[in-house]
Amino acid sequence: MRKAQNILVLGGKGKTGRRVASRLLAKGQSVRIGSRSETPSFDWEDPITWAGALEGMHSVYITFQPDLAVPGAREAIKGFTSQAVKSGIKKAVLLSGKGEIEAEKCEEIVKNSGLDWTIVRASWFNQNFSESFFLDPILAGHVALPKNEAKVPYVDANDIADVVVEALLNKEHNGNTYELTGPRTLTFSDVVKEISVVTKKDIQFTSISMEEYNAMMKEFNLPDSYLWLINYLFEEVLVESNSVITNDIEKVLGRKPIDFTEYAQRTAADGVWNLIPKTVAQKV
Repeated sequence: MRKAQNILVLGGKGKTGRRVASRLLAKGQSVRIGSRSETPSFDWEDPITWAGALEGMHSVYITFQPDLAVPGAREAIKGFTSQAVKSGIKKAVLLSGKGEIEAEKCEEIVKNSGLDWTIVRASWFNQNFSESFFLDPILAGHVALPKNEAKVPYVDANDIADVVVEALLNKEHNGNTYELTGPRTLTFSDVVKEISVVTKKDIQFTSISMEEYNAMMKEFNLPDSYLWLINYLFEEVLVESNSVITNDIEKVLGRKPIDFTEYAQRTAADGVWNLIPKTVAQKV
């Protein structure tokens, strides 16, 4: 029997973090959630908290919020990995973004940190449409987005979590970079059509320009930092070169990745897309 490890899961309440944590616990591992609300607390914006969260841990799953592309991410990753080495951490698994040049600069910091490492580069998540920024438009029944010509190989957060757990627990993955995608590409209108079918709802899709999308986001008084990140992701990730499908999930897990249709059917059965949109709920 493999000896249990003490593993710090940063963002342990997020889309991939909570899935990684639950899988590790099911395998008998000791898990510490890295979050501001936990004890000891962890806060990316407060380096004083890092040592306490790392104390007594063997490995760490690194997720950076809001994204490795944002200004300041490289400095934070450099400082954190330096502290991880001082704290005796042996292995780090970094969640990165497929096709993000800025994220790749953070990857290099982890690779050169002196830690054993595995890089997990993920395409856009299926769960962006049920647990993130595209949920409210789905609930409202009208999705308006730019770059509908982009074909995205959406990957499921459950597949990401399975790969991360394998990387954390098995040395054979040390020194490897995995690019995770789903088994096919979809445009935004393809996604909306699939969700409409499984929910039996009339969800409309409108293709708009990036300028129109920015104006729409500004109407909701979203912060400039959020606008910058969304623009970066649309411009850097939604490009033809990033639509390539990989077989890394099958290579690591020995099975095919979850298809978007399977995700959509499961999510529809869970009732997530039957909730009242926030914009409506605030009025009732």
